[in-house]
Amino acid sequence: MSRIEIKNGLVSYYGNTAGYVENGTAIVDLMFQNDELAAYLTEKQNLAVEWRSGVFDRLATGSKTDMETGELQRLKDVRIWQLKPDADLMIRFVGYDDLIGGGYGEPDPDNYRVVYDGQPDTNDLEEIYTKFNIDHPQGFEGHSLSMSDVIELYDGSGSEFHYVDRFGFKEIGFESPQQEQINDQTIQF
Repeated sequence: MSRIEIKNGLVSYYGNTAGYVENGTAIVDLMFQNDELAAYLTEKQNLAVEWRSGVFDRLATGSKTDMETGELQRLKDVRIWQLKPDADLMIRFVGYDDLIGGGYGEPDPDNYRVVYDGQPDTNDLEEIYTKFNIDHPQGFEGHSLSMSDVIELYDGSGSEFHYVDRFGFKEIGFESPQQEQINDQTIQF
């Protein structure tokens, strides 16, 4: 067995599943960041490298791989959108039908800001909702999820947006602005 190898889209480092390859980029957990692995991925495999925290845990739980075949599953990344502090009080914590019926129309991305952008270990909306209410992940800058928040699932092929409704979720057309402010830093999407 080689010390470093890529098999079925997964990066193995000394027997540990350290990351995965997607669209010409190796996404590797920060705890494995070192010159040896970086050189192997960039020089020998000709890949770009993105170091992210939480990748190892996500892969170790099997949520990124099919347990029967070992093949890589494509989980989408997640952004949580919450209303900006200066947004109209009448659109806060409101169910989708009440928002539309109240004459406010579809949720407007200009009223929202991103309070989380990362990789929870699931794309199940109920599990995401629970995670962001009970066990806030590192990097989450908002309040517990509630009505009027928007969950975005995205990957290289695009985004899908889900309004947190009174019961469940309502898929919406929600084109995000090109930039958002998080902690006074401009983030380009």
